Amino acid sequence: MLFNSYYFIFLFLPIALAGYYFFNYVNQNRLANIFLIGMSLWFYGYFNISYLTIICCSIIANFLIAKIMEYFSESQRVKKSVLFLGICANIAVIFYFKYYDFFLENMNALFHQSFELKNILLPLGISFFTFQQLSYLVDSSRGETKGYSFDEYALFVSFFPQLIAGPIVLHSETIPQFRKPENRRINYRNFSKGIYIFALGLFKKVIIADTFGKSVDYGFLIVPSLNTLETFLISLCYMFQLYFDFSGYCDMAIGISAMFNIELPQNFNSPYQADSITDFWDRWHMSLTRFLKTYIYFPLGGNRRGQIRTYVNIMIVFLISGIWHGANWTFVLWGALHGILNCLNRIFRGQWSKLCKPIRWGTTFLAVDFLWIIFRADNIGTAKTYFKQLFAFTGFQIREELLTGFCLTEFAFLEERIPVLQYLAAHITGFYLWFFLLAAFITVLFLKNSRELVFKPTIGKSVITVICMLWSVLSLAGISAFLYFNF
Repeated sequence: MLFNSYYFIFLFLPIALAGYYFFNYVNQNRLANIFLIGMSLWFYGYFNISYLTIICCSIIANFLIAKIMEYFSESQRVKKSVLFLGICANIAVIFYFKYYDFFLENMNALFHQSFELKNILLPLGISFFTFQQLSYLVDSSRGETKGYSFDEYALFVSFFPQLIAGPIVLHSETIPQFRKPENRRINYRNFSKGIYIFALGLFKKVIIADTFGKSVDYGFLIVPSLNTLETFLISLCYMFQLYFDFSGYCDMAIGISAMFNIELPQNFNSPYQADSITDFWDRWHMSLTRFLKTYIYFPLGGNRRGQIRTYVNIMIVFLISGIWHGANWTFVLWGALHGILNCLNRIFRGQWSKLCKPIRWGTTFLAVDFLWIIFRADNIGTAKTYFKQLFAFTGFQIREELLTGFCLTEFAFLEERIPVLQYLAAHITGFYLWFFLLAAFITVLFLKNSRELVFKPTIGKSVITVICMLWSVLSLAGISAFLYFNF
């Protein structure tokens, strides 16, 4: 189920909120948990009911593994063995659904074989809820999860706002919040804040990200015929599409959770303001970065075993980050290049810090932009062609098909009433493209993100909420999935 759909906004969410608070109102707290678990499973199985078998089996199996480790808490050897088997089982599940066909394709190409592909349908969010449960198993082996009931664990994993595309939360962040009696009653301040942030996120997705996405999708279909200006503009469009799409999802998740009095961890901290590649990764997809640091980088030794080992650990982490995003060599290459840039940033940290901030920011921005091209490309060949066109200096015209996606019907309505806008649109080629790019730059570089906002219910915020909701809801005719649903 999509947050950006009539079904979710006008049916599912009201039922989930009403039912949850009703059962808590009549002091049936456990029944409220079970109800919310059921709603979350409905949310997850909406696209494909077969998904429910996968996630339910995963939740039950991992809870039992954690309980076995708790039962053998006095035996470190048994606990480590059970943890190892649990980690292997979870990785095996991800491998089968996400990488099995990719593995066979490469085996066929490498050894000239003809192994039959299974064309396995990727379950939504499997990378997110599996990583979440892996963190739980590791914490269980340390004795940090004692006393959790099955319904609390199932709610921690399946809570629908963060189930499909994160953030990757820890048990210590959500279960204690669900346990607080005051969080089981409607808090109108949190509720109004949640609606406000949800409206902003919906606007980011429907109006901004999807508008950029129209030109991006068209551009990547005709890569060999693009000229230099078009390739650069499309790379910027994808950069902003991905940001506003994922940031919009996270804002909506934060907003919905706030309606339930649950605070989710921050996943974005204005990442395009970063002035180094390490700074970028401290700001982008922060919950994934935290997971990789806590459960992979630090256990590997982090930076405590010398420089060479530190760089090896960094490369391992970024290769895992790359392959986590999908079964394609483009993701592996993208992760490897980010790893190399992080290593170089550490090696030349002193020299880098002496550069003026605009140069540091501009270099980082372009590096991230160019690497997103590899991330978006269907294969390595497409990425190579894209860069060839980008640096071929073949032309500086923009074809009409790349511009029409920015000419929203709302702008035609405004042009009839604002003569200056009509004049600008008629006399500046691609006026609305430049308008969107400028607005996106201003937003990501200068405006506060949702976590930085100090929320106070005001008439102004009410007006913003109404405008964002109405504009977005009226534009839902072309519903599109979130980009991170693919990962």
